[in-house]
This record gives sequence, structure tokens and C-alpha cells, in this order.
Amino acid sequence: MNKPTKKLPRDLSSIIIILASAIGLLDSIYLAYVKLFNAEIFCTPGLGRCDVVNASQWSTLWGIPLGIYGIIGFAALFLLASFRNKSKMLALHSDMLIFGISLAGFVFSLYLTYIEVFVLNAICQWCVLSALMMTVIFVTVTYKLVVKSAKLTNSGGN
Repeated sequence: MNKPTKKLPRDLSSIIIILASAIGLLDSIYLAYVKLFNAEIFCTPGLGRCDVVNASQWSTLWGIPLGIYGIIGFAALFLLASFRNKSKMLALHSDMLIFGISLAGFVFSLYLTYIEVFVLNAICQWCVLSALMMTVIFVTVTYKLVVKSAKLTNSGGN
């Protein structure tokens, strides 16, 4: 007698991207709120110095809080991953769009993490969470594209 096997969701990578972008979006909303309203930032004692990072010159770009850019980026990733099957054009290009946005976010996160560690000598747990979510999205979509490319190559492009 065979036991029924549990099937994994059809597109696990999309679920991972949706969850990571939702977490990143919430994180970015919090960071933007703190910066825009001069609210006190919550930082778990012993986990970092979020106030130092948030007060630094690197917490804005062209006068706009980085949290706003995070909101735009994570919202775009969330929408692309969530509604990829709603349009033929989006279905064809969503993986490459997600790749491009997450690559830019990943590289920018690396730069900001360098600033935190080597310039400010302070770590912000919220910034680390944002960088981690962007990294998860970037790695997931990169893996998905590599697997898709290998399948196309092995099938002769069909």
C-alpha cells in the first residue's frame, strides 16, 4: 500500500519571493516611517546601533529616505511575483524583471552593509533584515533562471 505523497507547491520560488518581498516591504515601511517622522527607532539591545545608522548621511539618497526606495523596490517585486500569470507579457518577462530589480537591490545592500560595518562601525537590525530579504529574492530568482535555462537547453529550446 503506497502512502500518498505531499506535493510541493507548483512554483515554490514564487512563494519564497512573495514572502521575502512582503517582509522587506514591511521593514521598509517601518524604516521610512522612522526617518520621515523622526520617530525613535527600536533596536534590540545588544543587536546593533540602529539610531547611529538611521542618523547617518547614508540613510538618505538625494534627500529621500532609503526606506522609500525599499518600499518601491519590494512592492515592485511583490507585485511582479504575485501577478505574473495575469498577463502574457508579464508571464514572459517577470523573472528577468525580478532578477534586474533584485540584482540592483542586492548590490546596493552590499554597499550599505559595507558602510555600516567599515565606516559607521554600527549595524542596524532592520537594515540587515532588508539586505537579507533582497539576498533571498536575488538567489531564488537566479536559481530559478539557471534551472529554467538548463531545462530549455536540455530540451532543445522547446
